[in-house]
Amino acid sequence: MASLRTFRKKIKYTLLYFLVRFLIAIANGVSRSAWLKFCGRLGKLTSYFAKKTKRISIENLTIAFGKEKSKAEIEALATEMFVQLGKNVGDVLRATSQVDTLEKLNEFVIMKGFENFEVADRKGKGVVFVACHLGAFEFQITSMAVRGLNFMVIGTPLKDKRLNDLMWKHRNKNGTNYVERDKATYPMMKTLKAGGSVALLIDQDTRKVKSTFVHFFGRSASTPIGAALMALKTGAAVLPAFSHLGDDGMQHIEILPEIPLHITGN
Repeated sequence: MASLRTFRKKIKYTLLYFLVRFLIAIANGVSRSAWLKFCGRLGKLTSYFAKKTKRISIENLTIAFGKEKSKAEIEALATEMFVQLGKNVGDVLRATSQVDTLEKLNEFVIMKGFENFEVADRKGKGVVFVACHLGAFEFQITSMAVRGLNFMVIGTPLKDKRLNDLMWKHRNKNGTNYVERDKATYPMMKTLKAGGSVALLIDQDTRKVKSTFVHFFGRSASTPIGAALMALKTGAAVLPAFSHLGDDGMQHIEILPEIPLHITGN
């Protein structure tokens, strides 16, 4: 039985890998607007088959909007989430081979708040970006890399080696230093002490990293504390950053001002 599950997973990841390579090849031959429209429809189609994921999405959206939106509105919002997911994934796949300079990136990405990074960076103690799995967050990585900054990204390796190698190649190609989470502590400290920057995605509930419970939508949510620990140990500035695909068809990245660090002893 276990061997059958292993075989099925191997087939699934093999098909996924070749699908990703196929989509990258297609993306190179069409305009961005046509490509995003296609990927949006592909995302909507996926919503009809990914029943478990859609159910979880509806449950979470109900927590956030249950008092102000009807059941039908929340279900429509969940479907639109898949549409936007398709577009964002498609944009990232397209960029893997088409974006290698700031000029090319600026054709479809708008950066807001870069001055907040410059202010924090001038302190010389490093910068910790706290981000989340929102929108095409990969472009936050790309936008810093093509600016030639000393930038490190911490990530969890994908289960399939071929897909992981593809992601690794994409993230590192413009100068980003991508490090897997289990090997990241020393490189992070070294980068911050050298005045560099580190990006962490902290929105997932995971027992694999040090976390604490915070109130979120009236519930206790397990939240990683790595960013806070790094800031305490190095004096680095902590800056929130997020991205989203706008109605204008552009990818918008926003860097917010530094979060003041309050030493409480806890």
